[in-house]
Amino acid sequence: MLLILLALTARAQDWLVAPIAPKSEVKLLKNGRIIEISNGLIARQIQISPNAATVSYKNLTTNEQFVRSVRPEARVTLNGKSYNVGGLYGQKEHAYMLEEWTDTFSGNSTDFQFVRHEIVAIKPHFEWKPTTWTANKNLPTGKGVVLYFASNNAELKGVEVAVHYEIFDGIPVLEKWVTIENKSGNELKINQVVNEILATPEEESAVVGKPEKMKKPHKLYIENNFAYNNAMRYELSDQATHWKIDSSYTSQVNYYLETPCVVEVYPMLGVGIDLAAKESYTSIRSYELLLDSYDRERNGLARRKMYRTLFPWTTQNPIFMHLISTEPEKVKSVIDQCAETGYEMVILSFGSGLNMEDASDANIQKFKSLADYAHSKGIKLGGYSLFSSRRIDDENDVIDPVTGLPDKAAFFGHAPCLASKWGINYLKSIKKFITETGFDLLEHDGPYPGDVCASTKHPGHKGLDDSQWVQMSMQKELYQWLNGRGVYINAPDWYFLDGSHKIALGYREVNFSLSRAQQKILNRQNIYDGLWEKTPSMSWGFVPLTKYQGGTADAVLEPLSEHLTDYKQLMMQYYGAGVQACYRGPRLYDTDATKQVVKETIDWYKKYRDILNSDILHLRRPDGRDWDGIMHVNPALKEKGLMMVYNPLKEAITRKIKLPLYYTGLSKEAMIRTQEGKAAKYVLDRNYNAEITVTIPAEGYTWLVVE
Repeated sequence: MLLILLALTARAQDWLVAPIAPKSEVKLLKNGRIIEISNGLIARQIQISPNAATVSYKNLTTNEQFVRSVRPEARVTLNGKSYNVGGLYGQKEHAYMLEEWTDTFSGNSTDFQFVRHEIVAIKPHFEWKPTTWTANKNLPTGKGVVLYFASNNAELKGVEVAVHYEIFDGIPVLEKWVTIENKSGNELKINQVVNEILATPEEESAVVGKPEKMKKPHKLYIENNFAYNNAMRYELSDQATHWKIDSSYTSQVNYYLETPCVVEVYPMLGVGIDLAAKESYTSIRSYELLLDSYDRERNGLARRKMYRTLFPWTTQNPIFMHLISTEPEKVKSVIDQCAETGYEMVILSFGSGLNMEDASDANIQKFKSLADYAHSKGIKLGGYSLFSSRRIDDENDVIDPVTGLPDKAAFFGHAPCLASKWGINYLKSIKKFITETGFDLLEHDGPYPGDVCASTKHPGHKGLDDSQWVQMSMQKELYQWLNGRGVYINAPDWYFLDGSHKIALGYREVNFSLSRAQQKILNRQNIYDGLWEKTPSMSWGFVPLTKYQGGTADAVLEPLSEHLTDYKQLMMQYYGAGVQACYRGPRLYDTDATKQVVKETIDWYKKYRDILNSDILHLRRPDGRDWDGIMHVNPALKEKGLMMVYNPLKEAITRKIKLPLYYTGLSKEAMIRTQEGKAAKYVLDRNYNAEITVTIPAEGYTWLVVE
């Protein structure tokens, strides 16, 4: 009985199940020598005398410590010289740190010295105006603190470095970044900025083993806003989180002192910009999520909660289709179909003939008229624009630093430089087109690979050193500008932290030339695999209504009326996961029967929209040999869960399935119904599971609701 009570108490305080009471705060401890940033879930303590450095970083849920050795708060390379920002010295044993040691630590006069701190309210980093359906319209709340540093070096007089921290209510996340303000009166070269340095306990002890093969600390998840490469997953896109060895840690088990146990955050190629007098610079932003488990599902839920809470624009999820024409009558016809069936947005797809770079009066007037028509019907209109994977000319393409030639350094073979004359004009044209047409969405195909450029003639950057940073900054500015105007962004790379709304679920495009039977299972696999870390609203899928990437008649849905069963199941698979798909073709329906199927599906989706946009638990991965399924959970809703299950077999099946209901918030019993049938009561076992019996039709699906 005691164990059960303890389990229930722990669950009641679980931030992934129910909101926690403590709010974020910044306070001074030990007679003003320690600044503590905490929110009841995590706490970071920074000693500020004789200089500033983090001496404790704890997950308060598990009491786990993430600092074993003191390090400076940041590091900057200015005018070619490297300087620590803050720092305390004197620790002899680096496997752990005792609290009493910190009183004996000293500073170093060559480091940037702590000057003062300021407690601040947290503010959004850019304006966000949601104009589509949004699960969470609230920006995060919490507290911030800024630590200011100055140098004793005469060359750096007037250069102020500030280290910013923000902690958020109800979630174990700390944000950190660095700003530099040049008050020196001279131009300042910023070569590199390391905005986070943590010497953490190691994840594993191995006598031998190279750092790239050894496990990195699992319960410290760091995400930063310098990620790209089209992988559709953050870990593979991250370009700035670096795990390093610690040669000062001489008591480690690894014989060659190569355990990866120091994390630093910085752009690999550096910053490379010249900061003029009276100008300021803002570094990469790091978001540090302290995990309490090794469970993949729980850690995925934690990350998804981070996106929903800190980056709520990622919860926008309009219902859209992809139209392959820009002929006005066809566009208006599809707008009418959307209005009649409950769709909310039309995207003029790649191959439709849309050219948003054409900012001529005639082109703008054509698409303004169509946008006005869409708006009169309650429908939003947007379109596709290609940036990367294309060649402009020798003058404007990215220049390879090795050969000095264009078309050699681009990630996808060809790409213009965003900071070239053409690239700068491209941005102006896109902004002008969207502003004057009233378009509601930009589907942006690049620039996403972080291409470098060695040109010294492009007006937007000076050379190779600053080319990547400048291009990334220009792209972020565009996306933040769009957010301030309520324009939705589909972009095939990891720019969520700077304003993009949706990325591809993750798929191989040529697979959509395979048969519909194959696509159904492959799509479910993509959904299952793609939503371990992403939320449903952060992802798009694909349904080729007409021929795409080759294939034969069994790959497409047109004529739609002849493939209604497949059409509906493909819709139900995506909408049942909360994922919008690109239904790419000339229309949504071709007959009244098709129209009815589309409308019924959208009506069902809208009825359960809140729970369908909630997080997913993974029940069984599709393999074509037995049932597969997922379940949405949300303890804040009337519908605590909604399960989608599928049967790929040619005969109906009945299966006993154990539903994990812990994250629904239910503790003793659940009312569960199949579709709109009568609910039955199920008693939960000690692990919050309910065992149910489900019958799934042959090559079909069903769904159940948990209340």
